[in-house]
Amino acid sequence: MVTLQLRQLDVPPGQRLLIRNLDWQQFERILEELGETRSSRIAYSHGTLEIRMPTPEHEVDKELIGDLVKILLDELEIDCECFGSTTFKQENMDSGIEPDQCFYIQNQAQMRGKRRIDLTLDPPPDLTIEVDVTSKTQLDAYIALGVPELWRYEKNQLNIYTLQADLYQRVDVSPTFPALPILDWVADVLEQSVAIGRSPALRAFRKKIQTLKSEL
Repeated sequence: MVTLQLRQLDVPPGQRLLIRNLDWQQFERILEELGETRSSRIAYSHGTLEIRMPTPEHEVDKELIGDLVKILLDELEIDCECFGSTTFKQENMDSGIEPDQCFYIQNQAQMRGKRRIDLTLDPPPDLTIEVDVTSKTQLDAYIALGVPELWRYEKNQLNIYTLQADLYQRVDVSPTFPALPILDWVADVLEQSVAIGRSPALRAFRKKIQTLKSEL
């Protein structure tokens, strides 16, 4: 048997590395070796670890969608706590995940001021965002952790999923923003970001929300 160390492995941007038949202690040791200052993302579910290296396109899209959510929450005066790409893991569920972006909204008061996550005590994020998700492992991990709302942006299209009876079901309306056409708005902002740039697109979106508020 040949034993390799993680620093000997090179995962190119846009590619993923799968490591199978890992127990929880091995997963924890790999997390420790990878460290917290890495650019890769991980997903672990029932013995299979996926290490992903994001592309620049992935990073641009996930930041843009995350900023759009922050603008909505801010303009609608909805309190939240943003935990970014925090590692969420729980041994008794044999799962771990690092979302591209995540938000505590309904449970924001419980998470206020926290700098560490303990899923034996703390709830999972209320809303998570994943860009270019292709791995079933990730969905399994989200289901195990009980994340109620998942946004997946894949092939230039946003889909919204809610957790129902231990399965994710695609829905047309976000439970977090039930009165808003989120799918259309995300598509518009992403298209505008290409045409006029990220900052002008987000400023125009903020003005749109402010106008809608004034008309109510």
